[in-house]
Amino acid sequence: MLDAAVIRAVDMTFALVYRAKSGGDTTIVTWDHHFDPKPGADFTATNYAVDEDGVAGPTFAEGDLLVFRYTATNATATTCWTPNGDGVKGGGEIPSFTFPK
Repeated sequence: MLDAAVIRAVDMTFALVYRAKSGGDTTIVTWDHHFDPKPGADFTATNYAVDEDGVAGPTFAEGDLLVFRYTATNATATTCWTPNGDGVKGGGEIPSFTFPK
């Protein structure tokens, strides 16, 4: 169990990257966000939604990948931020992305 006394704020950098099967990565968008801990021992999910402008992505082909990259930029704990770590049990949502047509 996590100790509320050691929970700290965390700054995150997020990125969506197009990875072609033929090789090479193209960064579609990156953004930063700061998360503060909830008061007390509240470890339920902190839902987060954002709209970001990115570069026009290439046409996806079979075998290409969309990579969701996330990095804590000011933390030493490996569990300082987890996408949907507890799922619906903790009030979380599965990360999802919507692209313009």
